[in-house]
Amino acid sequence: MKNAILALLLILPFTIQAQESGEIKGKIIDKSNEEPMSYVTVAIIPEGSTVPAAGCNSDDNGMFRLTNVKAGKYTLQLSFVGYVNENRTIEITPSKSKINLGTIMMKPDRKILKEVVVTGQRSQMSFEIDKRVFTVDQNIASTGGSVSDVLVDIPSVEVDNEGTVSLRGSESVTIWINGKASGLTADNQGDILQQMPAGSIEKIEVITNPSAKHSPEGTAGIINIVLKRDRKAGYYGSAQAGADSKGGYNAGANINFSSGAFDAYGGVNYRNMSFENEGNTLTRYSGVPYDKYQLQRSNGEHNPNNIFGRAGFTWRMTDKDELYANLMGMYGNGKHKNNIVTESGWMNSNGYGAPDRRTIRNTSQEGSPRMYNVELGYTHRWSDTHFIDFSVGHHVWTQKRDATYRQTTEVFGADTVIHNSYQFQDGENKSSNTEIKLDYEYKINDNHRIEAGYKGDFSDDKSPVITYNDESHSDASLEKGLYNKFRYKQDTHALYATYSGRIGKLGFQVGLRGEYWNVRTRSYGYDQEQSGVLPGYTSNDFFKLFPSAFLSYEISEGQEIQVNYTRRLRRPWGGQLNNFQNISDSTNISFGNPDLTPEYSNAYEVNYLKNWENHTLSVSGYYRTTEDVMERISYSMGNVVYTTHENVASTQSAGLEIVGKNRLFKFLDLTTTVNFFYYKLDDFKYTINNQTIEGKADENFSWNARMTASAMLPWGITMQLTGRYNAKRIVAQGYREPSYALDLGLRKTFNKNWSISINARDLLDSRGWHSITENALFRRDSESSRGGRTFGITLTYSFGNMKAQMPKRKQQNMPTNGYDDMESGMGEM
Repeated sequence: MKNAILALLLILPFTIQAQESGEIKGKIIDKSNEEPMSYVTVAIIPEGSTVPAAGCNSDDNGMFRLTNVKAGKYTLQLSFVGYVNENRTIEITPSKSKINLGTIMMKPDRKILKEVVVTGQRSQMSFEIDKRVFTVDQNIASTGGSVSDVLVDIPSVEVDNEGTVSLRGSESVTIWINGKASGLTADNQGDILQQMPAGSIEKIEVITNPSAKHSPEGTAGIINIVLKRDRKAGYYGSAQAGADSKGGYNAGANINFSSGAFDAYGGVNYRNMSFENEGNTLTRYSGVPYDKYQLQRSNGEHNPNNIFGRAGFTWRMTDKDELYANLMGMYGNGKHKNNIVTESGWMNSNGYGAPDRRTIRNTSQEGSPRMYNVELGYTHRWSDTHFIDFSVGHHVWTQKRDATYRQTTEVFGADTVIHNSYQFQDGENKSSNTEIKLDYEYKINDNHRIEAGYKGDFSDDKSPVITYNDESHSDASLEKGLYNKFRYKQDTHALYATYSGRIGKLGFQVGLRGEYWNVRTRSYGYDQEQSGVLPGYTSNDFFKLFPSAFLSYEISEGQEIQVNYTRRLRRPWGGQLNNFQNISDSTNISFGNPDLTPEYSNAYEVNYLKNWENHTLSVSGYYRTTEDVMERISYSMGNVVYTTHENVASTQSAGLEIVGKNRLFKFLDLTTTVNFFYYKLDDFKYTINNQTIEGKADENFSWNARMTASAMLPWGITMQLTGRYNAKRIVAQGYREPSYALDLGLRKTFNKNWSISINARDLLDSRGWHSITENALFRRDSESSRGGRTFGITLTYSFGNMKAQMPKRKQQNMPTNGYDDMESGMGEM
């Protein structure tokens, strides 16, 4: 694979041929609001003829480009339903073969608009050189749901029953909000994403191979959640309320205001969620002459609720200077109950024998999550293509959790022995993070751009746990052996630089990022705290370089091939480093490993993109090697299975991802994703607690598929149907069985201001997980489900007083990736 990529890098520059023909390009915007116009028909008609010589459609950014145009005089014609046609007279000559028409404004045809009402849907997915962009603000199936519900419907993304997000089969993925980490870590992102309202999202960007400008954290890539923050002049907003069949309900409102010098937005949402979980686990322990078995059945109820709010402003102090601030916060409470019944016994010649032991464990938890994120920033622009941006963000996440464990154990024999126990665990996880960013960007001309910057990231996590243990609540006393206070600090400093350019049809970008980080951890128990002599911090320093390289070659109009390479890493998070034992399930105890080190990956991608008038095809081949992989390792001692993390092996991943967008019959849009991937896990041997854990080398070919159909039905009803299938795949020490699911949503708008949405999540009641874990000592078969089939209804009211004229200075967009407009923003040299 590496040799093939190197060969392609060497061959591509020599395939560029001199162009004797000309090129015409430009950008089309709506004169009434200065927004880019996509799908505008662009045609050139030779002088003296009425038949177009060539044509194309503008892209999602309003950009168009016609190549291989022969010398001569032409009329350029732009047309779009509901707008006045725009014409330009142009001439291609040997001395003037490259024509950039700049920005062209199209005016709405007021007369036509009064007579004709056009109903349509925005495209849900668009492609850029470095990422796929999914517009989800019209996602009906997740209306009234959470961000996790939205992510389930994104191609190549999975969300398991615990809220863990994975990309292309890997959990090593970084999640951002508005282009920044915003304090999300592996410790808290599941809780935050499950409680953030889906209605606050505008789009989701999936970046599978980020450039050196971005943090290398997350070997599988980055998922960037972009929240709504429009810039239409005037004021506007919406309010909504909804409920679902599980007893959950939500209500919220948001408002936006924009003027020539000042923009502001605000929103608040309350969500009360209710769902259930079920699970069955059968474990067989190897023995002579017969195996011993353990059967575990669990069920639970969950009722989290929270208030989520956002606010911010941008102040354009001068034509060159902008000051902005953003605030996001969440305040919630929740109750969680779970019951686990465990029976164990011996297998005999007739199968499973009668149980000789039964344990009933009731867990009750109350949690109080608190989160806020504040960001202040300043931007100075020498021009629209030459600016510097400085921002400081501070994030705090607190999760106070009180858990009560009541357990009854029955030991059967001649005389049945019953033992009752009580445990109360008090914990309050608190993490704070400060991020400092300085980004500089200078587009030298249409062909060259440089970017450089610094990022400092300073985090501090505290995870104290205090446990009380006795036979009854009234006699509970401190359990010194389960007393733990854990502290995790990490400081990261990074410098990056990228250079982008274009030579003919070949676009390129190279970049280098250097990161130095220091990790300090400390974990101590009750006796150490009482003695006053606390252990020192365990400190580790790291410095690594992370290069990136991207190539883009335009084969023909609407047909392009891309090649890229990046180096990335995955750092262990706090919970993986804490050696304290989690006793929420007395037969399945997990703990961290303070000796974990980061895992590193080299990622290669080859992408092919072809556009037709109503169809788009994207084919991506990827290959990733990862060293020092952090995997969950399980071993047994008696009837208890212990689980921790170790750097155990190396892996190789390769895949082919095919994405198709098809517009059919003018009312139906289909988005189809099929992902074929190969995964290989090397063998490993590890000794822990005098047990040797061996993992055999394993490899697996698997695939998954997803299709979303969006249709305009009669009576102004919009329908959205999403189906997905995940084939069998291997994991460390086992594999995961196939799964499938189907979601449905319907929306109807009344009187322009009112709309009603009805959705069915997990329509077939099939979403769940079934996994097999085994080694030489035991085999575990585990099934679980969460939520189940859910029907929901949401009513939305929209209001506003948008003006026709936008302010002269447009909104400040999130800083670019450094190569996202290589194709649209660079001309021939």
